[in-house]
Formats: sequence, C-alpha cells, structure tokens
Amino acid sequence: MTAPDLIPSRDLATLLSSASVEVSSRGHQLAELRDHFVPGTDVTITFLPGDNCRHNVETATALRRAGYNPVPHIAAREMVSREALDDFLARLRGEAEVTRILLISGDTALARGPFKSSLDVRASGLLEARGIARLSVAGHPEGHPYLETAEALDVLDAWRDWGHERKIHVEVMTQFCFESAPVLEWIGGLQARGIQLPVIVGLAGPATPATLMKFALRCGIGSSMRAVRSQIGRFGRLLIDTGPDEVMRGLQSAPEAATAAIAGFHLFPFGGLRKSGEWLRGCGPRKHRVAPSIS
Repeated sequence: MTAPDLIPSRDLATLLSSASVEVSSRGHQLAELRDHFVPGTDVTITFLPGDNCRHNVETATALRRAGYNPVPHIAAREMVSREALDDFLARLRGEAEVTRILLISGDTALARGPFKSSLDVRASGLLEARGIARLSVAGHPEGHPYLETAEALDVLDAWRDWGHERKIHVEVMTQFCFESAPVLEWIGGLQARGIQLPVIVGLAGPATPATLMKFALRCGIGSSMRAVRSQIGRFGRLLIDTGPDEVMRGLQSAPEAATAAIAGFHLFPFGGLRKSGEWLRGCGPRKHRVAPSIS
C-alpha cells in the first residue's frame, strides 16, 4: 500500500494565502465574507449543538452561488438517525455541490442518534455513497479531550487506510494552538508512526487575548495558552489584538522535513472575518488580495 501524496513546500506563505476560513451555519456572514475573502476560498460551516441541518444546507448553497467552496461540518452526535444523515449529505451534494466535508464527533457528550463518533459515520457507508471526495478529520496537537495520544494516532492511521480503500482524499485539520512547538511535535509523531496524511494547520485569527482565552478554554487548548497569557502580561490590558504571527514564524523557521506534511492552513476568525481577512492579505502574495469595492 502506497502512502498518499503530501505537499512538501517551504513556501508556507503561498499555502497561507489560500487558507480556508470558518463561518456560522446561520448564514448571516456572507456580506462580510465577500468584503474580505476572494471567491474560490474554501469556507467551512460550523455545526454547533442545536443547529438545524436545513440552515446548514441553505448556507452552503448561498456560499456556492457566491463563488465560494462550502465545506460543511458533519457533527456525528447531532445526527438523530441514519436517515437524517443520509438526507443531509444528499441535500448538501445536490443543492450546494458539496464534495468536501469536515467530519467531527460534535460538542455534545451524548449522541442524539446512532452515531457516537466520526468512526460510526465512517462505518455507515454514507460518505462514499453520497459522493464525498475529500474528507477532513480533526487533529489535536495539544491532546484529544477523550483519547490518549496513542489511541488518537491509531484513529488517524485507520482513516489513512480507509481513504486508500475508498479512494477518498483524507486530510487532518488541526485544532488551533498559540505556539508552533505543539504543532511540529504532533506532526513529528505522525511521521514517526508512518501516518502520511496531509495536514491543514488551524490558526486562531487576530483577536484580543481575552477573546482568544475564552475560545481556548472552550476548546481545551493546553500549554500553548501561555503565549496568550504572556501577551496579557506584556501589555497589561486585554484590548490589543494578537494574531498567529508567532505560530507562522515558528513553522517557517523549522526544518523542511518537519513541515513537509503541511498542505494548507485554516483560519478560525474569533475576532471576526474582517480582522482575519486583513491579516491574511497582509501575509499573502499581492495576487491574492481582495480588490477594493467600487460600490
């Protein structure tokens, strides 16, 4: 069995310039997205506890019509039945031309239906049946909240094998960190295990340290929170935006072998799409910048 192709590149800035970004399932951010991100951008759509599949389909369809590539989250524990998941996937495929999804277990402790984890969704056979060609699964450089490190790596190993068997492109999208070291160490762990999956590195977009701390606590971010705490200590207040510049500098200064698995980046716009878009345009090549509006 051959390993999937990675995208070895030292030009991480080019990969960054085409980063994906996240929006809410409610669909109210489309105007702001148009102002700050170019058409053709991959846009993930959250699925939070209590979200309605119909709203997610409507948002995905609106994004497709606006020229973006919708990448819906599928939260396994939010699916009330196999039939509901099948209908959700069928509508995403048919109405929004979705071929890529981000599959997660979900933020609730108890499953609302038969799917307790992303592995249960995989076992259903519905992903391949509904024409999903590209699948992102979650990676946790600072540890999984419910899995030991070795167990989490076993899961990713199984995803790699499944992707080969089903001819579906599988990649790992990481949780955000505030330092590069956890990301590099985690990628090194993948390499040591021979888990050659492309890695999309999650980045926390510019926001105040207070906002970043709030989301970090909610998402279970570990030791790299010290980087945000140092910002608070350095400036003595919580109003100065902190972006992922230090993370990017650390990745760019790492040996080429240590970053060979990085295939792209994803922005979590905790401070809003405007701040993330402006930060991204300041880092990327000029050709990727959004043209100013003339309206």
